[in-house]
Amino acid sequence: MKPLRYFIVFLICFSCGPLINYDYEKTTNFSNYKTYNYFDDMNTGLSQLDTKRIVRAIDDKLATMGLSRSENPDFYIDIQSEEIQNRSNSNIGVGAGGTGGNVGGGVSIGFPIGGNQNTRQIKIDFVDKQQNEKLFWQAVSESTYRQNAPPEKREEAFVKLVEKIFSQYPPK
Repeated sequence: MKPLRYFIVFLICFSCGPLINYDYEKTTNFSNYKTYNYFDDMNTGLSQLDTKRIVRAIDDKLATMGLSRSENPDFYIDIQSEEIQNRSNSNIGVGAGGTGGNVGGGVSIGFPIGGNQNTRQIKIDFVDKQQNEKLFWQAVSESTYRQNAPPEKREEAFVKLVEKIFSQYPPK
């Protein structure tokens, strides 16, 4: 009788950082836009404190890029977000199989790692209000977040997210 052979396979999948999608009007001359402000009626979907955090992070980032906030801006910024609860995508798969003589068989089972994850989708629109509210640039990010994170961690998360979002502005 031939020896029975078994194998075990482990597969672990982890997501890595925020996913960001960009879109823009290709005829836009981005060098025309030097000043900005936010829409007065902006409904971010974030708490008041988180709205202040993301606005502060955007202001700081745009200042390093040579743009300034103005009461008579070249464009307006709109921020929208929504919370999305995802099922865990991280799994460990275990499989066992073997053969012996003319007999074969196999068993496999998957185990989820961790629980459900909360993700937040944040959409940032740049709108030229002088040109009939023409949308000329948009970034949509989706990333995991911790609802109960302390204020310092929330601030840090927004700074990192904004840094990544604006790494592709202006488009090349």
